[in-house]
Amino acid sequence: MAAPLETCTGEEQRSVFRFLCSKDGKPTEIYRKMKFQYGDACLSQQQVYEWSRKFANGVTSVEDDPRLGQAHRVVTPENTAAVEAIVRENRQVTLNEIAASHGSAHHTVHNVLQGTTVTSASYSDLFRPLKESMGGKMFCSDEEVRHAVHE
Repeated sequence: MAAPLETCTGEEQRSVFRFLCSKDGKPTEIYRKMKFQYGDACLSQQQVYEWSRKFANGVTSVEDDPRLGQAHRVVTPENTAAVEAIVRENRQVTLNEIAASHGSAHHTVHNVLQGTTVTSASYSDLFRPLKESMGGKMFCSDEEVRHAVHE
């Protein structure tokens, strides 16, 4: 006998359920089999009946329908590029200013920035000569750094 499948997504279970429904299975019997196989990770009996009705009414997708108020993460390459451009232009810009100029919600901009490291070529170019002139020197105090920079 196969081991219980304790880690699976609801979408995977709904796919299995849809397959078993197509074989003219009764929701009660399918639920019993799924509960045995998936254990505590199984869809609830109420969900099984709900999906049974959906499939009987011609629904073919096993994805959840979006619900009102459900959070959406809209992080696309286009959004990321637009936010990066705004930050490169003004590194002091706030989330609210980015959201206003980009036309996105505050949380969307936050999500974009969480997954992004904004780099600026001009920033690295500015400090490259200083880095090269320091050549790996070690300093014990800020005063030593100031003195080395102003030599």
